[in-house]
Amino acid sequence: METPKVFESEYRFCLILWEHEPVRSSKLVELCRDQLGWKPTTTYTVIKRLSERGVLKNEDSMVTALVTKDQVQAAEIDELVEKKFGGSLPAFVAAFTKHKKMTEKEIDEVQRMIDCFRKGDGR
Repeated sequence: METPKVFESEYRFCLILWEHEPVRSSKLVELCRDQLGWKPTTTYTVIKRLSERGVLKNEDSMVTALVTKDQVQAAEIDELVEKKFGGSLPAFVAAFTKHKKMTEKEIDEVQRMIDCFRKGDGR
């Protein structure tokens, strides 16, 4: 199953949901008001929209996510790599590392990920 698209303002909402789920929709309204400055109608609209797209479930005013933060982030990265780098992960990594100084620790961590992937442990 393909992960549904989650737009930027919806992602900020999902961060709140993932932290507090399962959560009553009325509590989400409070949290979104406090953390995002949203009006209640905005929160209820986002809940409805994300429910229709299969991102969350709102049953008896209890809201739970149907996709994880990792799934949403992976889908976003896949889309970025496809759109901006023609699907080439090496081109993405080259562009990223060209403009961001990596620490030795970060380089070691990336190397460990590559080593694990080569051994078949990388997903």
